Amino acid sequence: MRIIGYIEHPTLKVTVFKDGGRVSLKLENGMYEQVYKFRDGSGVENLAEATAFADAEFINEVQKTFTFMHRSKMQGHSRQVVGEENEFDEII
Repeated sequence: MRIIGYIEHPTLKVTVFKDGGRVSLKLENGMYEQVYKFRDGSGVENLAEATAFADAEFINEVQKTFTFMHRSKMQGHSRQVVGEENEFDEII
């Protein structure tokens, strides 16, 4: 797999990869990432087509997914913390 380019964005790191007959579009936002893969014949086969695919509407949906991912992570952490409260022995 090799990097064929980057798509400029003010808050996301967007990397385009090529691996044989597949193009991957990886979007990163801090601790989260999303990867979209395209096979040959899908209309996304090079950097120009990946850039066209990653339009404003797509990026908006990706950012919503990042928000959902963060919310899910925080809810998981809060459930874990609640469950840990009773794990310590009582000190007298």
